Amino acid sequence: MDLTARQAEISDLLRQEEFITVESLADKFNVTTQTVRRDINALCDYGQARRRHGGVEPLSTDGNLAYGTRQVLNRVAKRSIAKEVANQIPNGSSISLGIGTTPEMVVRSLLKHKNLKIYTNNLIIAQTASTNSSFEVYCSGGRIRSGDFDMVGSPVENFFNSYKTDFGIFGVAGVDMDGALLDFSDEEVQIRRVILDNCRESLLVLDHEKFGRVAHVRGGQIQEVVKVFCDQTPPSEISQIIIDSEAEFVVCDKELM
Repeated sequence: MDLTARQAEISDLLRQEEFITVESLADKFNVTTQTVRRDINALCDYGQARRRHGGVEPLSTDGNLAYGTRQVLNRVAKRSIAKEVANQIPNGSSISLGIGTTPEMVVRSLLKHKNLKIYTNNLIIAQTASTNSSFEVYCSGGRIRSGDFDMVGSPVENFFNSYKTDFGIFGVAGVDMDGALLDFSDEEVQIRRVILDNCRESLLVLDHEKFGRVAHVRGGQIQEVVKVFCDQTPPSEISQIIIDSEAEFVVCDKELM
């Protein structure tokens, strides 16, 4: 899938609205209605939306956005986060990486490093890391989730339990205002937990739109990680939770890109 940033943002808007008119989208993005209709056609072709007279509606409101859509959402924020994380990881480190487009972006920012050991259950991360000949790349077995390019299930948990890495890097679907980390499936939560339990320094990477985003599976609290990397400061409720804990919050400078 190769959605433009505008098309991906429309797809994300459809997670919050039952119906959006062509005219309102044209006004929001300052483009013509013809351009919006082309965007809608692309989303429908990719199975992300359904046309209705005068506008568009979500094809399904359950679960996460498609991986290709998430890859182009908030790319500037994700790049700044990835750059900052990469700056804090020494050559020769061992790293466990979970699923998600922000961990993928971190790996892309690490490609100038040397002699890293990469452990992951994500096929795109494994493939990307393998382009650096000095890296040792280990990928789990398990059931591949269609469209997400990752493996889940007990083989993945056993895989991460077999190593103690210097860093564990993972994202989340959302963060509730009480600091709860949220995902869309129990399998995603279990994998994140096992990465956290088997690393010396846990790094949570997320863009600011994850704060308050709704997902239905709870799995830990934001204050349990060592460092949180984000492109903006969190809402006051979450800021206070982090201040009261031993976690460190790192605001990533977009100028670092």
